[in-house]
Amino acid sequence: MKNYRFVLLGALLMSSAAPCLAHHMAVVVNKNNKIQNVSSAHLSKMFKLETRKWPTGEDVVLVLHKSSEDEVNTLARLNKMTAAEVRSFLAGHRDSIRIADSDADVIELVAATPGAIGFVAERSINDRVSVVRVDGKLPLEAGYLPH
Repeated sequence: MKNYRFVLLGALLMSSAAPCLAHHMAVVVNKNNKIQNVSSAHLSKMFKLETRKWPTGEDVVLVLHKSSEDEVNTLARLNKMTAAEVRSFLAGHRDSIRIADSDADVIELVAATPGAIGFVAERSINDRVSVVRVDGKLPLEAGYLPH
């Protein structure tokens, strides 16, 4: 009976943690981009197309998913918008954004495009891109904005 309780408790903990893990996004940039940290305010301006240049003078190239609820939720939190407002904004600016079907495609486009920036699930990060700190924090650190 005691083992049954531990198994049940473990299953309950795992099922409650799974939805949280699905929302961990990371900000990734082209490997040649020397920026290692960005403020959430500056990141918001980049994703609202208000800032079109990196501090180094290079053009900012947004790479976003064709359809990703996690990304929409992250952009909504970042820009203090509703998910519907984010979708509407993105639809109105499709010509200014590179669109990818998957995290692998986002990474491929970011890796191949100088000045590119995008969001990917943290589990998708590889050595082809660099992860940027947001407000001094990395993915999985408490307070990392894209969660």
